[in-house]
Amino acid sequence: MPQFDAFEIKMLDTLQHDGRKPISELAQEIGLSTTPCARRFEALQRSGVIKGFSAQLSRRALGLAVEVFVQVRLTSHSDESPEIFINAVQRMDEVSACWTMTGDHDFLLHVMVPSVDELNTFVMHRLMRLKGVRDVHTQLVLQNIKGPGHVPLGHLRG
Repeated sequence: MPQFDAFEIKMLDTLQHDGRKPISELAQEIGLSTTPCARRFEALQRSGVIKGFSAQLSRRALGLAVEVFVQVRLTSHSDESPEIFINAVQRMDEVSACWTMTGDHDFLLHVMVPSVDELNTFVMHRLMRLKGVRDVHTQLVLQNIKGPGHVPLGHLRG
């Protein structure tokens, strides 16, 4: 497991909540002067711990009223079906995230669309028609209680 000191852990925690915080403010908040804080920040970026910064958008404000998790099972893993599926999903704008899974289904997709009709079109006319897709199970999100959110850091404080 990587080792981080208390300053770096505070820095990571602070940046998860406000990635636009200037280095001078970040340094003051975590208890370092600006130059050492900037060096640590750059080292965390170079090492890949800090992957980048992005705006968090409101799906509802953008007209994406329907959010679902879609579980997908393939017919086989011994042919090219997994690669075909993965390549297709990477091109689908409606899919915001995709994971391979253990258990009854092979993939879990996070999907956002404007309406239930659009969800039906996506599932029936795009997803189910991909080569190798055996079945699809959708779960409608009623309310997002928490997330997507921060990466837990408590284990680093150990």
